[in-house]
Amino acid sequence: MNTRKLIVKNLSKTFPNNGQELSVLEDISLYVQEGEFVTLLGPSGSGKSTLFKVIAGLIKADQGSVIIDSKEVTGEVVKLGYMPQQDLLLPWRTLLENASLPLLVQGKPKQEAYQQVKELLPVFGLEGFEGYYPEQLSGGMRQRAAMLRTILIDSQVMLLDEPFGALDALSRERLQEWLLEIWEKFKRSVLFITHSIDEAIYLSDRIYVISDRPSQIVIEQAIKIPRPRKREIVTTPQFVKYKQILMEALK
Repeated sequence: MNTRKLIVKNLSKTFPNNGQELSVLEDISLYVQEGEFVTLLGPSGSGKSTLFKVIAGLIKADQGSVIIDSKEVTGEVVKLGYMPQQDLLLPWRTLLENASLPLLVQGKPKQEAYQQVKELLPVFGLEGFEGYYPEQLSGGMRQRAAMLRTILIDSQVMLLDEPFGALDALSRERLQEWLLEIWEKFKRSVLFITHSIDEAIYLSDRIYVISDRPSQIVIEQAIKIPRPRKREIVTTPQFVKYKQILMEALK
């Protein structure tokens, strides 16, 4: 039986708004099993990023609980592989220096940290670019560098908040395929945010559809498409059937 690495129970969150309370999250419950790729699918502005911030302890929930590795961590700042929508690479640091930050924070000596990053650069398609600054990298390369940094955080749970949302369609498809290769290699437990139905189906083991504010879980949908997956699956009847189900749920 798979271990549940992340559990969210009955989470609710409101924010003050012009003297009133704006309900953003309402009784949200979900889980991610060990080595599972789970997607939170919903419209823009539905509170998905707020949920991530609550899970990471950056925002306190009004009620509910967050459990990571069987330990309740509600309201605590926890060590997670958290990749927000922006890559947040420091412009004055090289790719090597940016990617090494989690290792340095964990107390690893600089040269050991640099060597560990250099060994992973080919895996992330970044070999030969370690001395480049963020402004010298393409959008896709910046996202891969940010993912490398996220992987190096000492956590088996990763929160990925629309990491490909700002990319053009072709770059986005290439990075989806690359992300699946990385995920299969490192076997992290992933909770992924998107508002793209096709992206959610292509990547996921399970999908939670979240409504517009106040956000609630509408359905939980398992995606029983065999892995490894190829781009051709998007034209199959099985893929189209899942797409119809999710489109209806999003209405």
